[in-house]
Amino acid sequence: MVLDFLWRDRDGAQVRPEEAKASATGPLVAYHGAGRVAWSPRDTGSLTRTGFVGNPVGFRAVKLIAEAAAALPLVLQDTEQRYETHPLLRLVTAPNPAQGKAELFEALYGHLLLSGDGFVEAVSGDDGRLLELHVLRSDRMHVVPGEDGWPVAYDYMVNARKHRFDMTGPMPPICHIRSFHPQDDHYGLSPVQAAAQAVDVHNSASRWSKGLLDNAARPSGAIVWSGGEGQMGMNQDQYERLQAEMETHHQGARNAGRPMLLEGGLDWKPMGFSPSDMEFHQTKEAAAREIAVAFGVPPMLLGIPGEATYANYAEAHRAFYRLTVLPLATRVTAAVGRWLSELAGAAVDLKPDLDQVPALAPERDAQWRRVAEAEFLTAGEKRRMLGLPALPEEDAGE
Repeated sequence: MVLDFLWRDRDGAQVRPEEAKASATGPLVAYHGAGRVAWSPRDTGSLTRTGFVGNPVGFRAVKLIAEAAAALPLVLQDTEQRYETHPLLRLVTAPNPAQGKAELFEALYGHLLLSGDGFVEAVSGDDGRLLELHVLRSDRMHVVPGEDGWPVAYDYMVNARKHRFDMTGPMPPICHIRSFHPQDDHYGLSPVQAAAQAVDVHNSASRWSKGLLDNAARPSGAIVWSGGEGQMGMNQDQYERLQAEMETHHQGARNAGRPMLLEGGLDWKPMGFSPSDMEFHQTKEAAAREIAVAFGVPPMLLGIPGEATYANYAEAHRAFYRLTVLPLATRVTAAVGRWLSELAGAAVDLKPDLDQVPALAPERDAQWRRVAEAEFLTAGEKRRMLGLPALPEEDAGE
């Protein structure tokens, strides 16, 4: 049985009108809609502008994760040895003339955090040798699914121009890394999308604070009419003149503290902060903590006030690496290494070198000591427990 359905990209646009699912779960695929209340646009471009470019908490969280993960030392090894020099290792170290390893992986991690997808392009020479690696913008990339549901190509859109990367050949030019998304077959779910409501609240609170500063850093008061008997109130001309005078001479930072001259039975009644105004600042701090939680960054590392979840900064820093940076870097480097291995025809693994991460030094020291003191383990077993390839002479002795 074949079920016809609509393929849609991350923005909801139709990609291909009719496709057939080759998977056994194909007949179960149904039409899918957003089904949620959207406070602000949820497309990749809008989320990047509101959650990264226009939000200091999201900006710092993404930069902190991307820079920390990109700075991790990488090792290339197979089942027999760890390579000091290798063509793939040289390619990763100097991927293209404009970027080094840190810049390339920082861009890759940044796109993955902001859009849920990361795309790396491999440039090969006429002889098939890998020459360069480039990170492509995820908001410009669109998946082209085939009749069996798997991607057969990727379209890179810039304005009205389109370039198609064919994935059906023996050497796929694109490595697509995506975060887990339970409701999308081809695109990942980004942390900034999960934190979109908290980002809206935080940005709205910032705009409210800005408006408060523009009004002499205090909430508005009330001009009370106290005319004599028989006077019904101000006429329209008096009201418009008073409003124009207030806007011209008593609003904005440059007019802060300027005395007000009232006449004709008018009186100024200042209004203090209400309980809801005071809670508004706490709401902004709560939204900032929610953004940090969505990205997996301890609020303490971002300078967000509130309860201290960790006993000290060092413990928070260690938890940040163990729970956020290392899982992300391990998954991404493994995917890139597996893709490069297929292109180069070499069975190697690319992964972070945990022994060179200063934040994990206490844990690694304890593990090395525990493994070294285990007398019932052979030297080869100890090396495997530490993630090191076994030496040939050790295997022969065992």
